[in-house]
Amino acid sequence: MSRTPIRPFLIAKDDEGNVRLTVRETRFNSQGYPLVTATLLDEVFKTATAARTHAKEKFGAEPGQFAVK
Repeated sequence: MSRTPIRPFLIAKDDEGNVRLTVRETRFNSQGYPLVTATLLDEVFKTATAARTHAKEKFGAEPGQFAVK
């Protein structure tokens, strides 16, 4: 696995065309190997901008912490 840090917020469209937000948390084990936990939120958004706004308000997200798929 690469040592490139994973962005903590993933914005992606699901099969039905809805925009979904996934919150990812990276921890490291005793050997320094990254362990990523991803949690898909239940909320559905109309646009990626709405998902970003929600992440900023609820989780304190900052620009540069978003990945788009």
